[in-house]
Amino acid sequence: MIRVGQGFDVHKFEEGRPLIIGGVTIPHERGLAGHSDADVLLHTITDAALGAIGEGDIGRHFPDTDEAFKDADSAILLEKIWQLVNERGYQLGNIDCTVIAERPKMSPHIEAIQARVAELLRADISQVNVKATTSEKLGFTGREEGIAAMATILLQKK
Repeated sequence: MIRVGQGFDVHKFEEGRPLIIGGVTIPHERGLAGHSDADVLLHTITDAALGAIGEGDIGRHFPDTDEAFKDADSAILLEKIWQLVNERGYQLGNIDCTVIAERPKMSPHIEAIQARVAELLRADISQVNVKATTSEKLGFTGREEGIAAMATILLQKK
């Protein structure tokens, strides 16, 4: 038995916050705005995992109206959902992720992000693909107003 899920998320830039992508802090003059730490990639992965097991989305499990999740570490939120995935009897087949940003350039950080995502999903790094692209200066990412991410996950029954 296999299950597939997809995720997509967007966060705008905000002054005075660290930029965290895939559980890795990336040097940049602005971070991302959000109720939690605004890790756009981990939110996307969390949504993909929830979709694969038919459990809604990140907002259903960790609403931005709940002060308990204010400035929450998205890695911890993903770990909680990954525990649910495991309780349902699934493990990672593979995951493919894309970060969409003009700046900062993601390529120097891809290996660290891949390693952190593999760690969080208790998987071999070969099961995790992370890539980055720009939007060719089009749209909100092109104007450097924020960052988007998407992911597709394949879960396999244990």
